[in-house]
Amino acid sequence: MFPLSSDPGFAVYVHWPFCKSKCPYCDFNSHVRERVDHDRWRAGLLRELDHYADLTSGRTVTSVFFGGGTPSLMEPATVGALLDRIAERWPVADRLEVTLEANPTSVEADKFRAFRSAGINRVSLGIQALDDASLRFLGRQHSAAEATGAIELAARTFDRFSFDLIYARPGQSVAAWEAELARALDYAVGHLSVYQLTIEEGTAFYPLHARGDLVLPDEDLAGDLYEATQSRLSSAGLPAYEISNHARPGEESRHNLTYWRYGDYVGIGPGAHGRLTLNGEKFATRAHRAPEIWLERVERDGHGAATPDPVDRDARGTELLMMGLRLSEGVPLARLVEETGRPLDALVDPAALTRLVDGGFLVRDAGRLRATPGGLQRLNAVLSALLA
Repeated sequence: MFPLSSDPGFAVYVHWPFCKSKCPYCDFNSHVRERVDHDRWRAGLLRELDHYADLTSGRTVTSVFFGGGTPSLMEPATVGALLDRIAERWPVADRLEVTLEANPTSVEADKFRAFRSAGINRVSLGIQALDDASLRFLGRQHSAAEATGAIELAARTFDRFSFDLIYARPGQSVAAWEAELARALDYAVGHLSVYQLTIEEGTAFYPLHARGDLVLPDEDLAGDLYEATQSRLSSAGLPAYEISNHARPGEESRHNLTYWRYGDYVGIGPGAHGRLTLNGEKFATRAHRAPEIWLERVERDGHGAATPDPVDRDARGTELLMMGLRLSEGVPLARLVEETGRPLDALVDPAALTRLVDGGFLVRDAGRLRATPGGLQRLNAVLSALLA
């Protein structure tokens, strides 16, 4: 895994809220617009970035992530302007990781070289499936051939890349999923993200699922699919370093590790969240979700954020456990004391902790608390019991 550090890093997240179409499973803050004023949006993003740079002067930026939405719809000039401003306003790490999420349509893939010239050194491709029928079901705009073509172009253009797949789709068998994973491993060099399909309220899939028109694999089959994923990818040299993320040692997403290790990060753009430690206190930041309202507020006030919410010490402990237990490395108990001033046994139910350790779901050793493979598979239940 990317080396453990007492400093989880300081990250900048930039949210581009626009997509060509809304996928039926997606509950992210994404919107479809016929036209986007790129000059105006560039100016707005730069202005909000300046707002947060004023608050966090002197911090060293260790990663930048352009997410969405579909940030590969941004103009490369916007990416370049933001990266130039980040380097002007903060010190940046020598090994700065700069990731762009991209959809694998041929038009966006053709922009890869321009994004590399703008400063992107890692891309994350929203592939989601490797057969055309599944892609149509998931509402994707690309074909399987376009997907593999975009992966190949990413491999030629960038030093580091990753792509996403979604499993536990209706009617999917373990054998079919293992065959799809085998094909994915023909292309996955260093990193692969694999997410179980879930139905979220507010998505197009939600009413279909509620009516019974969309049936997901049952709990037992979903568990078998998860276990097949862990086994197949581990044996191929891409073990899980986080529940849904697999990488060869050293190829982990440094940006996402900052989230899971409970580091500070700035969130720029509509709906973006952040966590910032200012004068010894932790604050949660969040921006208005509606793109047009966010932009109007930035132009008026210099930022589109609501008043930051203080995160008290107990809540900091809860957040650290919820994020850190997703990682195979677990949570350093010293970080709990650092964030809360209290040890683990004062933050959780000691009896529940004992039951979870005795039941084989958690391990407490070497100054860390981590979930076992069985605990990771049932992490929501483990966290519910631990933090009750």
